[in-house]
Amino acid sequence: MEESPYARAGGRLPGDPVPDPGTGHPGPPLPPDGRHGRRPAPRTLARALPVLLIAGGILYDLLTPRVFTAVPFFTAAPLVAAPLSALRTTLLTGLAALVATFAVHARFGTGADASLVTEVVTVATVALLAVAINRVVRLGDRRLASAREIAEAAQRAVLPEPAARIAGFDIAARYEAARKDAFIGGDLYAVQDSPHGVRVIVGDVRGKGLGAVAAVAVVIGAFREAAEQESALEGVAERLERALAREGTRRDGVDAFEGFTTAVLAELPHGADTVRIVNRGHPPPLMLHADGSLRCLIPYEPALPLGMSDLGRWPDRAIESAFPGGATLLLYTDGLSEARDAHGRFYDPWRRLAGRRFPDPRTLLARLVAEVRRHSGGGTEDDMALLAVRRP
Repeated sequence: MEESPYARAGGRLPGDPVPDPGTGHPGPPLPPDGRHGRRPAPRTLARALPVLLIAGGILYDLLTPRVFTAVPFFTAAPLVAAPLSALRTTLLTGLAALVATFAVHARFGTGADASLVTEVVTVATVALLAVAINRVVRLGDRRLASAREIAEAAQRAVLPEPAARIAGFDIAARYEAARKDAFIGGDLYAVQDSPHGVRVIVGDVRGKGLGAVAAVAVVIGAFREAAEQESALEGVAERLERALAREGTRRDGVDAFEGFTTAVLAELPHGADTVRIVNRGHPPPLMLHADGSLRCLIPYEPALPLGMSDLGRWPDRAIESAFPGGATLLLYTDGLSEARDAHGRFYDPWRRLAGRRFPDPRTLLARLVAEVRRHSGGGTEDDMALLAVRRP
């Protein structure tokens, strides 16, 4: 029986038949921008709840004896609208609740009796309270938006997006935070043109928050300096190791400085159709060839992440692989390969990308992000950094 192109270790090799060229893993079509349709969000459905409460109160009054009151429905409506809607909508909801209160009493023709006055005062008081809640929530939203803008500016400063073309290579990068309200995490990427070739790093700092951001800044700063000065890629990795060790000592212990960083470094020598890789405990890069074949660039020997030299030190050993024209080198963090669906199944970039072609790196990353969102139901548990480099 003929062996499947995907049965052997290392995936399908160049020259193997391409099963399903241009389409790959089946799935519903996505719009050109890489986004996919979503079901209405719970927040959108909740905005309709005030109208439903008022309508439900009126129906409750019509179907029950006079001694029963629908005021709980009418008071709940503006309270629900307050945190979810604009000030005008909250005011209109409170006004509608007051009108509904008068309307249900008019049905019985009771006039301005004590029960009507009590219910109107109750609904009006709650409506005013809802307006106050709305103003507090809107103020908090403005402060949060300001914090997000500051975080986004900090991310651009610490993690700037590389140019679309560097030294003849087409390049695209994407950072996807696990939460919509978080712009900065511990994933990182950088591209540096140097006298020794174009050098690339993608990494993942242990931990979250400001400590992880500080580690990202140290790693990227050390990488840019070492990429210019070190003649060998192994020397760049060693410089990163020393930089993290110095910062850990300065901050009184390695635990105070997030501990370690997984990273993969790549070097694209000028004038040579090759790529050199040093992997420090990171998911291996993928090489997507122009004919749809795919290779996984696995290191000769596993190595410890950066920042763990106290456990032992071994010389780095770069692997060298062909990087022909039309091929794309994909580097990513484990936010991609560890994204789970509702059944706990991981997203497998190797299987999903085999046999597919993409016109440029930006399209590749857009499709990956959209497919991961679809696979995980709209969100992931970990941040995701992606970087693709294509040799024209």
